[in-house]
Amino acid sequence: MIQRPSLQDLIGIVRDEAGDDVGEQLATAQALVTELNTTGDAVLDHFVFRARRSGWNWVQISDALGVTKQAVHRRFATNVAGLTYERLTPRAKRSLEAAAEHARSLGHGYLGTEHILLGLYSEPESIAAKILVAAGIGPQAAEAAVLTLAPRGGGKPKRADLPHTPRTNAVLSSAVNEALEFGHNYVGTEHLLLGLYQVPAGFAAQILQRLGLDSDAARREVVTALSTLQQTAPQREDED
Repeated sequence: MIQRPSLQDLIGIVRDEAGDDVGEQLATAQALVTELNTTGDAVLDHFVFRARRSGWNWVQISDALGVTKQAVHRRFATNVAGLTYERLTPRAKRSLEAAAEHARSLGHGYLGTEHILLGLYSEPESIAAKILVAAGIGPQAAEAAVLTLAPRGGGKPKRADLPHTPRTNAVLSSAVNEALEFGHNYVGTEHLLLGLYQVPAGFAAQILQRLGLDSDAARREVVTALSTLQQTAPQREDED
């Protein structure tokens, strides 16, 4: 049986961190509860995702959790199948914003998987960008490859929010799944990169394969990068 922290354990953690100041204790307690709730949600998301991958339907999952099918679908369907903005790390958010700018600069009136690939280069210190550059796939080479498949359009789109292609939505969904498989409660650039490979018909996956970085190699590099980060900065806020 796993030894779970008791109420007294948690109270002790707050007192140890905050000292005797009542205000500090309240703030620390609130931060601890938020962290526990977020981690708990991520744990449940992870195992619901695994159940779905194993072939369980929403009725089976709702029976196991002791709630209605409607409640479990409402709670988990978006997290398992889609991407919530709050789950993105700062670098992942900026990469997707850059992806949209790349689409506009190329005169494309949509956000495709190829634009997500280009957007990853906007954060050179991110895991994804480092892996791509180390593999010899620089931003210029990637953009040249994109233009062979999707030539420039006739001008910048006027729409503020570019529509996502179905393959882009599939990539974003896959990025969430990749994060859950790693046991992460956030979606970083590394998950976006791996998500590109899960949609092999997308331009990004075709480009990456053509330029010499296949899915297995990318995954190995992600695992290595994450392991290195955990060893060097175990308390870091996840920024990728």
